[in-house]
Amino acid sequence: MARGKFPGMGGGNMGNMMKQMQKMQKQMEDTQKELEQTEIEVTAGGGAIKAVVNGKKELLSIDIDESVVDPEDVEMLEDLVLAAVNEALRKAEEMMAKEMGKLTGGMNIPGLF
Repeated sequence: MARGKFPGMGGGNMGNMMKQMQKMQKQMEDTQKELEQTEIEVTAGGGAIKAVVNGKKELLSIDIDESVVDPEDVEMLEDLVLAAVNEALRKAEEMMAKEMGKLTGGMNIPGLF
């Protein structure tokens, strides 16, 4: 076997393949940084609760319409907040997977995000 060549590679240039992989890695890093700064806004309770998270899955803000603040029914308010935050986090995860999947051709790369 010739030096620097692998069986089944058709004698391809390993240097070019390494450059392509480095380019893809840089694109993935740039895309991940961009997505981490993206804000995802979700509402619950017909818009009474608004949760905003970023692509790093950090909760940035919660807005609560005073019409749903009822001291007699705190559980309902808690449920609405949980629903809004969980949906926002789910959408952030979905956004990251979709955008990174475009770069990786659908390959699942462990630890990517």
